[in-house]
Amino acid sequence: MAVKRTAVIAVLAGAVFLLVGTPAPEPPRAAVSADAAVTVRTDSGLVRGLRSGPHALFRGVPYAGPPKGAHRWAAPRPVRPWKGVRNAVRPGPLCPQVASPYAGVSSVEEDCLVLDVTTRAPAAGKRPAPVLVWIHGDGSVGGGSLFDARRLADRGLVVVTVNYRLGVFGGFGYPGLEGSGTFALQDQQAALRWVRRNAAAFGGDPGNVTVAGSSFGAAAISGHLTSPGARGLFHRAVLASGEGMMDMPAGAMGEGVPAYPYYVWRTEREVRDAGVAMTSSLGCAGRDPGRALRCLRALPVEKLLAVPDIMNAFQTFAYGTEVLPELPEQALEEGRSARVPVMSGATRDEHRLFVGMAHDAVGSPFTAAQYERALATAFGDRASTVSAYYPVGDFPSPALAWATVVTDRMWARGTYAQALALGRRTPTYAYEFADRDAPMYLPFPGDFDFGAFHSGDTPYVFEDAGAQKHFTPAQARLSGTMTDQWAQFARTGDPNRPGLPRWPRFDPARAVPYTQSLAPDRVGPVDYAREHRLDFWHRLARQDTAPQAAPVEGK
Repeated sequence: MAVKRTAVIAVLAGAVFLLVGTPAPEPPRAAVSADAAVTVRTDSGLVRGLRSGPHALFRGVPYAGPPKGAHRWAAPRPVRPWKGVRNAVRPGPLCPQVASPYAGVSSVEEDCLVLDVTTRAPAAGKRPAPVLVWIHGDGSVGGGSLFDARRLADRGLVVVTVNYRLGVFGGFGYPGLEGSGTFALQDQQAALRWVRRNAAAFGGDPGNVTVAGSSFGAAAISGHLTSPGARGLFHRAVLASGEGMMDMPAGAMGEGVPAYPYYVWRTEREVRDAGVAMTSSLGCAGRDPGRALRCLRALPVEKLLAVPDIMNAFQTFAYGTEVLPELPEQALEEGRSARVPVMSGATRDEHRLFVGMAHDAVGSPFTAAQYERALATAFGDRASTVSAYYPVGDFPSPALAWATVVTDRMWARGTYAQALALGRRTPTYAYEFADRDAPMYLPFPGDFDFGAFHSGDTPYVFEDAGAQKHFTPAQARLSGTMTDQWAQFARTGDPNRPGLPRWPRFDPARAVPYTQSLAPDRVGPVDYAREHRLDFWHRLARQDTAPQAAPVEGK
């Protein structure tokens, strides 16, 4: 029963993703000429990229060897050097993934550990530029090439966007498998080591590297902040909608999903048990672990991907491992993490995306009765207390009521805890993306008010034609401000400079620690804890953990 429960938790908790990003511009074949090309020497050989206007683009550059055959579910290995000049003008393959109704991309190519570099065309005599390394979210879909970084490059950054192993290929565990549950993290660290060795060749400063990510990518960065293998590989961090200190009430991520104390962290044993449970139908079970692994490594990618939910089952990271020796949440809370400046935040209406895509936005409205059942599932005998504090009649719909409850209880509470933990020991800048009219770029058939939804802020920093064509002038200005602040933070570890809105540090010692609200009509302070009713949730948590009085004799 324990194995089955672990697998179910992993499958359902990780089954929601959001594919964000527009591929960097694909040049017409006629444009790839000697005159348009730019060549750089990496530590593995020469690469020929493309000049595109003022930018230099290098696409599909390998940072690790192919994780195929015996190297499937193994630590990333060095790239084999090549002779001559390697073309780097077109995207490399995405890592294996399965298309979904809202993310129509798929791949079966395991030779996918590549990255893209975007910079302004090199000029002699320029000072080395800050480097920003983007770790995409989405858990089991996507890739670095889907993020067009030209706007950040225009602010003077060298931007590296990374492909890494996804789903079962990045998070798989099995008895006897070294590195179980950590292959995605190992890939990301290999990419950061590549940046340290090669950034200077692209005009970047290997001594000034910011690692940034959203959602699953930001959760990974929470791990890197505590991982011995990542020490010294980056000097600042941006965590957008990160889940590193977030738990999961029962039913919060869908009906039937049990509660779990950590959203993205699992013990190595749990990941290995999930591997046994999820691969029992692949014809490799019933053997000793070594033979079973050889059997699993020999299976075609297509056969692995055909197992229902197997990609989503491994959207977690294993701790108690060489990569993550301890639970990252505990390490962050107790100060055993990298002392680097951090920008950390979330969107105002994080959970509306997940409720909308499961209910109202796909023609299955969430009802008042479902709201009361969801409260009972999540909060048990405290459900009536929560219902009184969030009465369904106070909201335009039951779906928005439930989305607000989960946003406040799960996302805001975890985001605030993370800011408190980091802010006690390192310069921390907290924000809330608050554009409730942010363009929804996914093709949902129904009508739903998504508000400032999960990952809705990404197109405000990366080029995304699908979203930006809907920007109002005020939203375009907000996008410019956010991109300027990211670039300034990457440059100095502080998002402040003349001409930008003032942004004080998040100071846990203050009665109201500063959080910057980012909205088209206003960039300025917000009382984040009050807005998300965190005092109520903290009181409820204290009541749930308070020791019960001993019974009085005779009563």
